This record gives sequence, structure tokens and C-alpha cells, in this order.
Amino acid sequence: MTQQVSIGGLVTGIGSWPGADARESAATILGELGGFPHLVELPSRGLGADMVGRAGAILVDINLDASTRAYRVVPRRGNVAKRAEDFLNQDLDALEEAWESARLVGGDHVVKLQAAGPLTLGAEIEVANGSRVLVDRGALRDIAESLGEGLARHAAEVTRRTGARVVIQLDEPQIAAVLAGSLPGRTKMESVPALPEPEALAVLDSTISGCGLPTIVHSCGADMPWDLLRRSQAFGVSFDMSLIGSRDLDGIGQLFDAGKELALGLVPSDPPEKPVTWKECAMPAVTLIDRLGFSRELLQNQVAVTPSCGLAGASLEWSRAALRLCTDVGKALVDDPSAF
Repeated sequence: MTQQVSIGGLVTGIGSWPGADARESAATILGELGGFPHLVELPSRGLGADMVGRAGAILVDINLDASTRAYRVVPRRGNVAKRAEDFLNQDLDALEEAWESARLVGGDHVVKLQAAGPLTLGAEIEVANGSRVLVDRGALRDIAESLGEGLARHAAEVTRRTGARVVIQLDEPQIAAVLAGSLPGRTKMESVPALPEPEALAVLDSTISGCGLPTIVHSCGADMPWDLLRRSQAFGVSFDMSLIGSRDLDGIGQLFDAGKELALGLVPSDPPEKPVTWKECAMPAVTLIDRLGFSRELLQNQVAVTPSCGLAGASLEWSRAALRLCTDVGKALVDDPSAF
């Protein structure tokens, strides 16, 4: 049975972080986000540390290697998978060390783990003949099931090391393209048709039920499939507030009505041209709730605060500043949302 958890009123990051120093990054994240920290992702380390390559260290009985164009399913575990596992183990060691240094062991804490979701993996990974996994429904189901099992094992290891409860974040940057059928084929002869929404929902839920953990689905992109996410087994949805328009309001309102919790990307992941205040960052959340006609208490109970997207492309200086802004925004929304 999936454990119960709430992220309402909390602050966290998306996952990725600049630089390549796992220990320094883990210490920074725990220092800034002690209430809801996450395992750091450092994609600048290269092959195997990026979002898709990292999945090679999580998938069970499915091996990935790098081709000239993309990651590909291969019969045997190769150097890329070993590299991904080494990076993941470094990150786990760094988290455990920072956790102990912060004296968090033994407390009632929650930590977030991120992984590329099954739809995005289906879009990005190739099968042996060079086609996207997405066009092979059997392979796509296998990826979804393998990912769920791998995440359950991954989370169990984190709990063993830290004693914390785990929330999973499935990163689905390709979800809109998968549903729209806008992905190009790998060859001139290949087409990638749209994945029907019921099939996409089944794939996503297969991973969520397989891991058996509270799961958030995240995308920094536009055209979020609100109805699919509402019907999914995910308890939360994470998105970039700067991309939200009037067309999205009904879907977001239905998420709230369904009891979903929302992680709102309110603080720019890239440094803005002009300095921004925490109040400027917070106002889109307040305006959203007001336009939907809901009580602002939702900002205390069903809303978490994050940067708009991952921070891997930002400077360390801005990344730290962004997390502090997130903390200030989160505190203001929890303390007195009626004050805005």
C-alpha cells in the first residue's frame, strides 16, 4: 500500500543542480531545503549523469548503452550503465553523509527522488533496431514495469541509509509530444504516432503502482495533459507557473478538486534581468487561487513551492539564491496567504 504523505506548505527543488561535486551539492540542498530535500542530480558530469542515462542505473533487467544518437536497450550491461551506477552511488553516499552531518537520522523526514518517467524514456530510448521504444508497445510496457520495480529498490536503499520516507518525482518533459504525436522518427521511414491517452495513462500508472510510493509527475513544458494527470495515480503534479495561461485554469482547478497536491514552479530557474522579490515570485500562486475561486488556505495545504525548472544550467550563486527565494515564498504562503 502506498504510504500517505503531503507536500502542502513545503519547499523543494526540481532535482538538477550545477557543478559536479556531489558532496558539496548534497550539503547545500540539505542546508537550504531541510524540510523537503531531494537527491541531487548533476548532469554536467556527462554521459550517464543526465536524466535518461541515470535511468540505466535504476531500471531492472533492462540495460542501456549509448548509440551515436541516443541511449539504446542492449542485451548486456556495458560501460555506460556502470558509469550511471557509479554516479548514482556517489550521490547516495553524499546524501547519507550530509544527512548524518545535519543530524537528521532517526527523525520523521521526507526526501524526494527523481527519475525520468516511462513516457519520456519511451520517447528518448531506442530499441535494438534504432526505433524509439515508444513505437513498440511491448517494450514500452517493459520499461514502465522495470522502472517501477527499480524505483522501489532505489527508495528502499535511501530509506535504509537515511530513515526517511520517500516521495518519487517522475520527470515527463516529453509527455505533451508523446500525446500529440509530434516526435520525429529516428529515420525517414519511421513515424511516431500519438500515443492514445488511455494507453499513456496505463503506462504512467504502471510505474506508479509498481514503485508503490507517493508520486509527483513533473514537467517544465507547456500543454500539460491535466485530465490525464487528474485521473492518474500520482498524488501530485509539478509544473512551471510562468507557462500557465487561461486555457489551463479549468484543468488545474479539477486537479485541486480531485485532491491532488501541486508543486508550483514560482522562482525563475535562470537569473532574471532585473532582481525579483519573494513577493513578486509568490503573486502568480495567489492570483491562480483567486482566479479559480478557491480559498487561499489551499496555498497552505495543497501547494508546494519550487523553482520553475531544474537548476543545472544556472550558476551556483543564482541556484542558491533561487532556493532561498523559494523558502521565503513558501513561508509567506503558509504564514498568512490572506495578507497578499
